[in-house]
Amino acid sequence: MKQPETAAPPAETGEDASKDQFFARVAELSEEMILAHGKDFAMGTLVLAARWIAADRIKGAPGRH
Repeated sequence: MKQPETAAPPAETGEDASKDQFFARVAELSEEMILAHGKDFAMGTLVLAARWIAADRIKGAPGRH
């Protein structure tokens, strides 16, 4: 039985590379927070950041004056 051909993964875009860099920075910062203050602190901080983003409370965000 012949194996189906697999498509090559799409080429990475500049946006993909930028997002990967941000994920790496968030992961590194998360690890630092866990080492310094534990998992609960790190998770709480990231959840709070997400809530601030959702509520449009981040200073310097596009569209904010």
